[in-house]
Formats: sequence, C-alpha cells, structure tokens
Amino acid sequence: MDSSNAESKLSVTASSIRITDVTQDGDILTFAITSQKLNSSGGVCVFQTYEDFDWLQQNLFSQENVPGLQGVIFPPLPSKAPSLLNTASKSLKQLGFLALGHDWQVYCQALEFYLQQVATHPILSQCKALDSFLTKSESPGKQRGRKGILNRLSQAVEEMRKESHKDVDDFFQKERHKNTNLATLSKVATEKLLDVVLTEQKLALACGHFSTCLHLCVNQDDEAAVAFSKICLKLSDIVEAVKRNFEKVANNNISTLGLGLDLEARYEEAEKEMLFRRTCKLIELETVKKNTEKAKANKRDVMEEIQKATEKEFSLISSVSKQDIERFHSSRVTVLRTFLVGWCEKQLDTAKECAKLYSQYLDACKNLFSE
Repeated sequence: MDSSNAESKLSVTASSIRITDVTQDGDILTFAITSQKLNSSGGVCVFQTYEDFDWLQQNLFSQENVPGLQGVIFPPLPSKAPSLLNTASKSLKQLGFLALGHDWQVYCQALEFYLQQVATHPILSQCKALDSFLTKSESPGKQRGRKGILNRLSQAVEEMRKESHKDVDDFFQKERHKNTNLATLSKVATEKLLDVVLTEQKLALACGHFSTCLHLCVNQDDEAAVAFSKICLKLSDIVEAVKRNFEKVANNNISTLGLGLDLEARYEEAEKEMLFRRTCKLIELETVKKNTEKAKANKRDVMEEIQKATEKEFSLISSVSKQDIERFHSSRVTVLRTFLVGWCEKQLDTAKECAKLYSQYLDACKNLFSE
C-alpha cells in the first residue's frame, strides 16, 4: 500500500494514544481514548466500547485494496470482557491476566497497546477506519459487521492438514516450527505465572484473616493478659505488612511481566494465523499449477493467466510476511525487555520497602520484649 496517500494517514500521533479512563454501565465498558493531533498542540478525546474496537479490527481485516494484506501479522485484540454474571474462574479462563487488577486497569493497558501497535504498523496505520476510530466517537457504519480475510478463511481452519503442509521456502518452514514451539512455551509460561499470582493473592487473603484473628485475642480487662495482648497487636501489624507485601508483589507481576507474557502469547497466535493464511495460499497455488498442467488446449491460456495471477499474489503475500516477521521479532524483543525491566524495578522497590518496614518491626519487637 502506498504510504504516501495523505487521505489515509493518521491525523494524530501514534505514540500519544492513551486510554485514560473507563466507565462501567452494567456489562458495558466505555473507554476514554486520548491522543495528540499532528502538527498541533490540540488533543482529541473519544469514547469507545469494545464493540467499537471489534468494528475497527474487522475494518483492518477487510481492506480489499491492500496488496499482500494476508501476510500481515495483525495486532491481537484482547477478548471481550466477560459479563459480570460470569464466575471469576470463567473470567480468568477468557482473559487471564487481563481479568485481574483494579478497575480494569490491566485490561485498559492491553487495549491501549493494541491501538499503539496498529497505529505504528506501516500498512495498518493507513486504514481510514483507524483515524475515524481515534477522532470520532460515532463513526458512520460502525454497527455494520464487515467480513474480512480472516472470516473468509475461517472455513479453511477446519482443514488442519494444511498446517503440516511442507513449505517451499525454508525461511517460512523454520518460522512455522519456531512459532509452534514459542506459542506453546509462551502459553505455559503465562499460565504458570498466573498460578503464582493467584497463590500470592490467596496468601494475602489468609494473612488478612490471621491478622484479624490476632486482634480478637486482645484483652485489656485482664491484667495478666495485657502482655500477651501487646504481643498479639504487634504480631497483627507484622502479618498485615506481610499481607500488603504479597498484594504489591502480585500486582507487580500482573501489571508488568504478566501483561508482557499475555501479549507475547497472543502475538504468537497472531503470527500463527498469518503463517496459516500463507500456507493456504501456497496450497491454492499448487492446486492451480496442477490444474494448469491437466488443462485441455482450449483452456490452457485461461489457466495460465490464473496461475500467473495466483503466483503474483502469493509472492506479494510472502514478501509482506517476511517484512512483518522481521518487524515482529525486533519489536517483541524490545517490548519483552521493557516489561522485564519494569518488573525487576517494581519488585526491587517493593522488596526494599518491605525490608525497611520489617527492620522497623524487628526493632519494635526487641523493645517490646526488653520492657
């Protein structure tokens, strides 16, 4: 696609896109999306629901006039937030880490990152629907469902044999093998860290109950129990500090490494979908070639034209795919490093804060027993 087409370019700065607030009305979440206008100090704020995000994704899929679109790794849109009537376990199954956190903060971060990735993509950023989404709360035709390449190819997903079809290009054959392994490992790593976070939250809850129980042991009416009551109160404060530490560590895991691993797992699936689309086109090309060889003389010219058109389309898809794969690998390393650094910094700050607090409690306990 010609990126010089001014009519298709974004009118806002991609790096300025933020989700600054979310409001909830029943099961409907409405997100406040802000951005900065290009060559201007003016800002833009629009309000969109998840259905609007889905409308945008479908428009990205359905750009009929974009050559090689099937070779694009589409930034993965997080799943829709489940109904409030759903159980916590069902929400976790649907959203994973994105179901945790306070006031949908982590979910908003994931949607914000999705918009930034679309807005910085060399092909997808040219889609007019994106600029409309970022600058108009009520874009025309938003409620009209549009079928894109993923919808048209969804039937082919049932033919799982295509996934094991040998590729004619070693680059893509190796990439498919690597993607299969990374997708599995990313999913496992995400699930294991989620188990750790859920355990930390359970420990924090248990500490809260224990701290409350210690308060129930306090008895100021009986002089013989005064000393014991002081110990219970001090121990309750310590257990409460342990509780807060577990909560902070869990929140750090969610907002940094957890979010990063969740994003990595969803992106690996997005690359897998792109590679499968290309494999389907490869099989289509091979079928056309066989039909051309078998075609009768009076139909051979027509079949050769079809073969040339299919070869050209496949070549373009492969070219776009290679560029997007290289871009994906470069960006994923940067993004994961950012999340890892943020995770280390937050956990280190939490550990320092906790160590300082424990030191104070230790001194207080020494003074208590020296009285």
